[in-house]
Amino acid sequence: MKMNQRVAALTVVGAALVSGPGCGGELGDVESGEAPRSTEAALACTTRITYGNAWIHPSGHPDMFDTADGLVTWDGRCINEGTNSYAVLSNGWKPYFTGNNACVMALDTNCAGAPACTTRVTYGPAWIHSGTAQYDDVGGRVFWDRACVNESPNSYAILSNDWKPYFTGSNACAMSFMYSGCGGLYQNPVLSADCADPGVIFDGGRYIAACTSGGAANAFPIRTSPDLVHWTSAGSIFPSTRKPTWATGDFWAPEIHKVGTQYIAYFTARHTDGKLSVGAATATSPTGPFTDIGRPLVHDTGMGMIDATLLTTPAGARYLVWKADGNAVGQKTPIYGQALSADGLSLVGTRTQLITNDRTWEGGVVEAPWVVARDGYYYLFYSGNAYYNGTYAIGVARATSPLGPYTKASAPILKTVPGWEGPGHGSVVNTPAGSSVMVYHAWNAGHTARVMLVDAIIWRNGWPAMPEAPSVTSRPMP
Repeated sequence: MKMNQRVAALTVVGAALVSGPGCGGELGDVESGEAPRSTEAALACTTRITYGNAWIHPSGHPDMFDTADGLVTWDGRCINEGTNSYAVLSNGWKPYFTGNNACVMALDTNCAGAPACTTRVTYGPAWIHSGTAQYDDVGGRVFWDRACVNESPNSYAILSNDWKPYFTGSNACAMSFMYSGCGGLYQNPVLSADCADPGVIFDGGRYIAACTSGGAANAFPIRTSPDLVHWTSAGSIFPSTRKPTWATGDFWAPEIHKVGTQYIAYFTARHTDGKLSVGAATATSPTGPFTDIGRPLVHDTGMGMIDATLLTTPAGARYLVWKADGNAVGQKTPIYGQALSADGLSLVGTRTQLITNDRTWEGGVVEAPWVVARDGYYYLFYSGNAYYNGTYAIGVARATSPLGPYTKASAPILKTVPGWEGPGHGSVVNTPAGSSVMVYHAWNAGHTARVMLVDAIIWRNGWPAMPEAPSVTSRPMP
């Protein structure tokens, strides 16, 4: 096996974040043996090269990137050599990748003329095309799950933007991907710690996440991130000394939302009468300290109520959406919606059923709602079936009014794939760059924790889709 070969032209430097306009993401610091450089040198033109997960690391190089002096480019070609493949960069650096046609890299520079986020898809020699170019350049992020479909006598692949390149012969799909100005690459999981039911929002230039904690001493851990990939602990919604007096445990499914000038954490907990209930707590900062309002927001002595989320319409009206825990007593599990007061701390009006479990794939449960308004529709994302196994999946319904009626899509948009079992309970987040992503959980390989994953949402013909998700290989930063 050939390993990567460095050349004298490459100078690795301890780098700060290098990214193109409109795209971002801190990937860490390069470790090098060089002495620290001056501030003037640190601001010089550099290029960060981030390698895909198939990259063959040089000895003693644990990071997934290098930062080089000057502008470094790549023509997108991937060259097979035995069982591996390699690319040749403009500075002579020759990174190798495990497998044929496995070259995936992101190049981000602060040099003059740095591009906005673009993808170059370079096709293998069997590509069926007209013209002379062996590649396509497209704005934004495009990726592929490496599936090749045979259609005798040829084969084809489907890319995330719905492109469908054909190749001569069976199993002949071959493509490499170069991302320029997209902020680097990431690979799921973005958080390997247990983080079931992640409630995530973008606020004040950072992302805020809160997760289910069950019976832990400190309820609902909070984390923050600049880019949805690198997360830092930021305390908890309820430290052990601040838990609601009406709750005895089962602290599930928290979400932190900004309502007016304050932040409200909506959450599930078990009431002293034994029923799961929806609570609310307020704070002046998304990281707390939070103060419980002293009573459940939604409580029913005959049925548990869980998984609350906030829906805010474009006009500013607010609704609480939540699930009745009917599956715990052998009943249906309707998802309800009801108007909220202006401060978000009490229900007004009449409760309305939005959907219930009436599709085969949903099994005995629909739960974990999240609603977004887009292009005249309200999209209700929800999870269905058994959270503890591979039947769990995410579906979507839409309506022209916040309280419906809702029409469901024909099939789930996210379900189990080899490597990730039981994806579900997601939050839909719009990034500053204008893209939509789903932050959700799935079981790790040992089935010991539900870890946090992030994947792109693509909007097609009035419906959301999540192509090539849950992702198992490197993707461009969200």
